[in-house]
Amino acid sequence: MVQAQPRSVSKRICVKHVTFLVQQRYIFNVNDYDGFYIKNKDRLFAYLLRMTGDYHLACDLVQESFTRYLGRYSNNGDSRPLLYTIARNAALDAIRKQKADGLDADDQEDPGNDPEQQMMVHEAFERMLAAIGQLAPPDRELISLVATADLTYREIAGVLNMSEANVKVKVHRARTKLREILGSGGE
Repeated sequence: MVQAQPRSVSKRICVKHVTFLVQQRYIFNVNDYDGFYIKNKDRLFAYLLRMTGDYHLACDLVQESFTRYLGRYSNNGDSRPLLYTIARNAALDAIRKQKADGLDADDQEDPGNDPEQQMMVHEAFERMLAAIGQLAPPDRELISLVATADLTYREIAGVLNMSEANVKVKVHRARTKLREILGSGGE
């Protein structure tokens, strides 16, 4: 039987110490991150779905956003504005890539048990997405942040790099445009 050569004591201590530190950091982040993820995942998904109009892309972007947040900014605590900034940038990158590739995904799946209700919800969802899609990209993004992100106007201003007063004015104008679009039947 061949016996493995024992490592030197200093290497064992160093490896154990580094492993311990990595495990402790990972456990600390996972415990804090778990609550942060649960609290923000649905709203972030809704924001990205409204921004992209693609269910599957929004799912991918949620994963990517949380992964980037945890990987690079885990020491920042629970910073929703930072998470939404990361998600926004990832979505803009994906939209640019789709335009460059000439892709347009219109496949929307809506779970439900009652086919009639599923169809009604799907039609309302499609109508709302179509109306939001008719807004200018900055207005579309702003409406998505306000409707789904649960951020204050000040936090949205930080995400979009504009003043809080400007956010309030633009939100009002974007909502007015959206009402007009929905009132006219989305045409």
